[in-house]
Amino acid sequence: MADTAGRLREAAGTAFGWDELRPAQLRAMHEVMAGRDTLVVMPTGAGKSAVYQVPALLLDGPTVVVSPLLALQRDQIAGLLEHRAPQAVAVNSAQSAKETEEAWQAVRAGDAEYLFLSPEQLAKDEVLERLSRLSPALFVVDEAQCVSAWGHDFRPDYLRLAQAVRRLGRPPLLALTATAAPAVRQEIVDRLGMQEPAVVVAGFDRPNIALHVVRFQDDDDKRRAVVERAAGEPKPGIVYAATRKDTERYAEKLAGLGLTAAAYHAGLRSGERSRVHDAFLDGTLDVVVATSAFGMGIDKEDVRFVLHAAVPGSLDAYYQEIGRAGRDGEPAVAVLHYRPEDTGMQNFFAARTPGRETLGKVARRLDERQEPVELDALRDETGLSRNRLTAAVNLLEEAGAADTDDPGALRPAPGVSADEAVARADEAAQTHRRLERTRVEMVRAYAETTGCRRRFLLGYFGEPYEAPCGNCDVCEGAASDAFDAAPAADAPEAGGTERGRAPSPFPTGARVRHPEWGDGTVLSEEDDRITVLFDTMGYRTLSLATVEDRDLLSVLEPPPG
Repeated sequence: MADTAGRLREAAGTAFGWDELRPAQLRAMHEVMAGRDTLVVMPTGAGKSAVYQVPALLLDGPTVVVSPLLALQRDQIAGLLEHRAPQAVAVNSAQSAKETEEAWQAVRAGDAEYLFLSPEQLAKDEVLERLSRLSPALFVVDEAQCVSAWGHDFRPDYLRLAQAVRRLGRPPLLALTATAAPAVRQEIVDRLGMQEPAVVVAGFDRPNIALHVVRFQDDDDKRRAVVERAAGEPKPGIVYAATRKDTERYAEKLAGLGLTAAAYHAGLRSGERSRVHDAFLDGTLDVVVATSAFGMGIDKEDVRFVLHAAVPGSLDAYYQEIGRAGRDGEPAVAVLHYRPEDTGMQNFFAARTPGRETLGKVARRLDERQEPVELDALRDETGLSRNRLTAAVNLLEEAGAADTDDPGALRPAPGVSADEAVARADEAAQTHRRLERTRVEMVRAYAETTGCRRRFLLGYFGEPYEAPCGNCDVCEGAASDAFDAAPAADAPEAGGTERGRAPSPFPTGARVRHPEWGDGTVLSEEDDRITVLFDTMGYRTLSLATVEDRDLLSVLEPPPG
């Protein structure tokens, strides 16, 4: 082990100029070098990319990196080019045929060590055939939370990666994410087909980011406050809005105040998105107003604020987005502008899964064929868009009503009729909708908590935290009140936690069972409440007194470790 650590440190110093590796990085690299599937959860700015970049120098064969956005791929390749690392190339839809062929040739000749691909590229037979001939040494899934958070709506091809890995001869898998609550980690492991993976989790806390929530009843008041806050904070910063139209409205308002501001959303042309992205990175933009598509993996250390003009879809997404602030360790602020009515839009998005009509069209076509069929052929036969078809297929597979063979063709599960396949898949879709709605409710709970926001947020990710944090609006308010009127010596601390009280019968991380809602995992405890993520019912916050009085929970397994 000492010899491996020495080789890793030497490679990191020679190729990247890094004097040292952090303990979590080194721990994860050891697992990768041992050929073990590994899931790495590290906050933004903690150096997740190094976990594959350094071992790749010592492994025999190319490293395949699945990265969701072209801008992110470009940033990652540019970052490697700044060092003495081997060449990195990409294969994506923005390239010419000549550029694509040159990239393949560089990997084939051993000139390029890193090959970046989107998940959609890995859904193509010709890409997988070429890759399999290259015998990759490592398969990396960057932004692995996409497997869970966006699989059915945003990037359904992320859920097909397990099949791609099998077709490549099952190289070791490395999944990287900055955002994964315990249940999401398990979903990543399951959906990627990881085999007895090592799980390396660094602390989630970003203490230099102040956490604030401002509540509104009137939408016009909220919009005015967002503009005023963005104008008044130190620059640069990011404002997240719910719709493309809102990004343009806010950008126009800020530009009218003399700021350099630009909108960023998926409806812009690729060239315009690249222009905004590059202008923000090089410091010529004060503010980017964006939908959630902006910022994933963005390497800019001096972002001073992240404002949310609308409720995010989950605390997972919120943590990911605010993590783009203060990567240099200097003070930064994250402000959620909250109007209770705004959760309705996120609940609408949470309900978007393939309907019975779409599921039926796919299931009946499979049933009629009774033989394996490629996804491209199935798309032609059903007339469905790529995303709708892939999302439907994912649900059918999850429900055990269809499966994919090693060449990548889909077939119906033996003995399952089309009607039964639709019923099973629709039930799985309902479970997803239920889970997503409870994630929206957790955002509401964060916005409305009267306790320490940092404790609530970290508790959501299964990380205990002793309040007060001193750097959220609740704790700052409590400290101010305490200055005016000091509390009695035996009063509870801000956030409602009393030192020395009896341990909870349902500690964080414990697996529990509810007579109606089934099995779940305790995520956090706050005051006299606990939050449990139930496997099929989603997040529930329960009164400890009620739970104990009615004997509603039984402990199945104690917390790990």
